[in-house]
Amino acid sequence: MAELTIQIPDELAQRLKPLQNRLPELLWQLLDIANLPVHSQSKVTTDTTDIPAVYQEVLDFLIKRPTPEEIIAFKVSPQAQTRLGELLEKNRSATLSSRELAELDVYEQLEHMMILLKARALKRD
Repeated sequence: MAELTIQIPDELAQRLKPLQNRLPELLWQLLDIANLPVHSQSKVTTDTTDIPAVYQEVLDFLIKRPTPEEIIAFKVSPQAQTRLGELLEKNRSATLSSRELAELDVYEQLEHMMILLKARALKRD
């Protein structure tokens, strides 16, 4: 295995420290992303087998056209909360697979979206 030495800002070094065991995997992911064709057309897929269950759960909730009160009260299922806990624990121990990392990213994005939805719903009350 080759060794690579690079100079990076101290702030970046601090942020990368918890991920140091995953740096080779993350570099591979970066290279995969960088090699994607720049002008490729995104394909919309209707296959839901690769969509995390929590994403489908939130979509099912939103498709019912919830009231502002229902949005404010919304929480993901206990199963989704348990899965999030598992992913966070694996993240802390730096044992997440790339697929699990993508799933954790979905949780983060959904949480952000729900915070924004709840804030807007509160304004309507």
